[in-house]
Amino acid sequence: MRSQKAIPILTYYLTDTDPKVILQSVRALLYFKENPQVQTALNSLREHPNELIREHLASEIDQKKSGRQTGKKDPHHPASPDALKNVIIHADVQESLKMIPDESIHLTFTSPPYYNARDYTIYQSYEAYLDFLTAVFKETHRITKEGRFFVLNTSPVIVPRISRAHSSKRYAIPYDIHPRLTDTGWEFIDDIVWRKPDYAAKNRNGGFFQHRKPLGYKANSVTESVMVYRKKTDRLIDWNIRQYDDETVDASRVMGDYEKTNLWHINPATDKVHPAVFPPELAARVVQFYSFKGDLIFDPFGGSGTVGYVALTHERYFLLCEKEIEYVERANQVLNVNLFAHTKPRVLSLFELKSELTERN
Repeated sequence: MRSQKAIPILTYYLTDTDPKVILQSVRALLYFKENPQVQTALNSLREHPNELIREHLASEIDQKKSGRQTGKKDPHHPASPDALKNVIIHADVQESLKMIPDESIHLTFTSPPYYNARDYTIYQSYEAYLDFLTAVFKETHRITKEGRFFVLNTSPVIVPRISRAHSSKRYAIPYDIHPRLTDTGWEFIDDIVWRKPDYAAKNRNGGFFQHRKPLGYKANSVTESVMVYRKKTDRLIDWNIRQYDDETVDASRVMGDYEKTNLWHINPATDKVHPAVFPPELAARVVQFYSFKGDLIFDPFGGSGTVGYVALTHERYFLLCEKEIEYVERANQVLNVNLFAHTKPRVLSLFELKSELTERN
């Protein structure tokens, strides 16, 4: 197929209805991409209705135009700014994100505030709530290193009914935020289900248990979504791994038994200050599966510091944002236990963060 004589038949197959046939033809024609006839044929596919064809073509052609080498090492990839290591930013998350340099962090794991939390009235509408999350996660995309991961823990929530004459309203947060994330440049990788014990669920079955009438059934929710995304890139995971030296890769291996399915049975956690914390075991799995030792782990909604605690436990650095002073104080307390005396966290205001970033540049 590497003969110029194959060009007409390969070009013909670009009109096939099967995307797999077209992709195979594209791969073969890319060998002749300097040929004007081939360039014209390939460019005609830039607006093809199939997204895989468009993405593959753009990746191959634009990579050549930019002179980018997909296999070349980036010495800055394993590193992160010292000014951001083991820091709790006491400020609004959107203002904090503006301060953080591009491609500074390796992994984000977070559980955002729910729409009907105690302070839900700060959002004028559900759409405004989704807009807020979209803005935060768009900036998170900017500060994330190429090809690295963003893991989001959410679940549908119920806004209670205002009276017995009205019904409650349920919002499917994981499904409503998903298309916004993919539009931002996050590539969907995995859907993990966090399964909690039955006792952890709020009982919604009281009425149905009594009357057993059809249409009145409501399931008790014992699961939450853990959605895994990767910053879109034409580089494979192997490229990310090769950015680290062998010693770091070996030290970061996930040893022993591990969960092989996307159903994670983990008991919930409680905290005396924060009303909604995720368990350290959940954070530990995410940190170990999606980062290397020495990486910088980010939580834009830092809460009581669980992500920071787990990051330190597994020899990573953390960066947390939290605007509520009671949660900042609780996180500082959690992170300042004797076990981590050699890695004292710092609580910085926006002004202090800006000064540190300026001084260290």
